[in-house]
Amino acid sequence: MSPAQAPLLTIEHLTMRFGGLLAIDDLSFKAHRGDVTALIGPNGAGKTTVFNCITGFYKPTAGRMALAHSVTTTPQDVEALTDSGHRWDETNGGLYLLERMPDYEITAKARVARTFQNIRLFTGMTVLENLIVAQHNALMRASGWTFLGLLSAPSFKRAEAEATERARFWLDRIKLTHRADDAAGDLPYGDQRRLEIARAMCTSPVLLCLDEPAAGLNPRESHELNTLMRTIRDDHATAILLIEHDMSVVMEISDHVVVLEHGAKISDGTPAFVKNDPNVIAAYLGVEETEEEAAEAEIERIAAEAATKGGSTNGSGSRGTP
Repeated sequence: MSPAQAPLLTIEHLTMRFGGLLAIDDLSFKAHRGDVTALIGPNGAGKTTVFNCITGFYKPTAGRMALAHSVTTTPQDVEALTDSGHRWDETNGGLYLLERMPDYEITAKARVARTFQNIRLFTGMTVLENLIVAQHNALMRASGWTFLGLLSAPSFKRAEAEATERARFWLDRIKLTHRADDAAGDLPYGDQRRLEIARAMCTSPVLLCLDEPAAGLNPRESHELNTLMRTIRDDHATAILLIEHDMSVVMEISDHVVVLEHGAKISDGTPAFVKNDPNVIAAYLGVEETEEEAAEAEIERIAAEAATKGGSTNGSGSRGTP
């Protein structure tokens, strides 16, 4: 990403409370266009809650989530939109305050798509139909909200042909063209995972949120998933926000890693930096920082006592005998 380009997504002081439970604690980070940004952390760290805030399933208690389609968006533009009280401003490519938008607007206007930890395909529909139904909004607009579709108007037929072409394009990308007419529920688990990602891509998102896409995959399927994510990042101008517990996937595919623990950010940087961060190591090994400090202090105490005893012994030996 060029330093002059605005981040695609800027999260500032995001906080989410459920009664007395603080799920997200003053979280701030940026996701840049053309990058794969991974959110990692132990179970219960708040990763999926962050996704749910970004995609409108939860309304955060506090904080700002600004999505900028334009590379020229400035912090002043974000402040102006915040002060205006509006949800979005489309005069300069599109700037959206996600915390103010309902989930359907985040999908349709801000162009954010997501997948879930548990696969949510329409298992009784064919593989091809799953990709076409993802384009429902465009087809409904072209149909004039039903009437033009019933009359097979030229505008609707064109939109229908474009939807089918886009669906077949993604089938080819995930190597499932030969299963187009099979029920989605009949696919192997790894193929269902890739189909769900392809379905999300049929909405033409600028930001794709993937919640543990490698869960349950074998090494071959994980490799195919990594290949698909690289294609999305490199060929389709779509940034990826990734939650993943498989560290081999994270370290291989990510450009940027944010680490959470108990809802708070404990590390933020490149995969190489995060991998060697003592805070991250402590979080994954279950060692608290206070325990580390106590252990270090105990080692220093023992070393000091040993040095003192050694000094006393040497001093006694130097006096000689009367």
